[in-house]
Amino acid sequence: MSEAQPLVIIPTYNERDNLLQLLDRVHSALPEAHVLIVDDGSPDGTGELADERAAADGRVHVMHRSGKLGLGTAYIAGFKWGLARDYTHLFEMDADFSHEPEALPKLLAAARDADFVLGSRWVKGGSTVNWPWYRRAVSRGGSLYARTVLGVPVRDLTGGFKCFRREVLENLDLDAISAVGYGFQIELTYRAAQAGFRPKEVPIRFADRVAGQSKMSGSIFTEAFTLVWKLRLGRV
Repeated sequence: MSEAQPLVIIPTYNERDNLLQLLDRVHSALPEAHVLIVDDGSPDGTGELADERAAADGRVHVMHRSGKLGLGTAYIAGFKWGLARDYTHLFEMDADFSHEPEALPKLLAAARDADFVLGSRWVKGGSTVNWPWYRRAVSRGGSLYARTVLGVPVRDLTGGFKCFRREVLENLDLDAISAVGYGFQIELTYRAAQAGFRPKEVPIRFADRVAGQSKMSGSIFTEAFTLVWKLRLGRV
């Protein structure tokens, strides 16, 4: 897809151990991609290490924020940054290798005939690695719950490995998105589908994080659980 100008947005907080290998793998898989690291004031020096790579590689950019402001606000800040420039496709991606950089070209290629593409664990060919049965059950059940309540034809509503054509994000009111944790993924997909944009799911292999600590918490789970009814009832 030679005409594409992709931007991969990666929020970070204490991801120093992963960062350089992650950037190397992203650019090995998709050499033309630019990467925007959105760092929330990582005390382990992730932001400073990203600055060093950016100084050496014009494809890497860094946004520094004052502290942990939430996953959703990090992506919205990244989207706005990308839309202010000439990028044609904007990706969401985690920094912990649960989203394999080698899948980036597959998501980009799928965007030829879709408005936004979701890397999916729960379509044929998708998988999870090193997950106990109860974690798979919670994740699949959460997606089924959200899909049933919202009526969105997407099997993996809670996933965060996505590619948007810029036109999708240009036509959404990003400031109206209220969720800041993992509920952000549900809300963004729902709003894009409600606006008439066509989703497509492609199978991915989702591995457990390699290094660092999970950002999941009880409050994030509760937010995602209650969010779907607020969306359904038009209270967001």
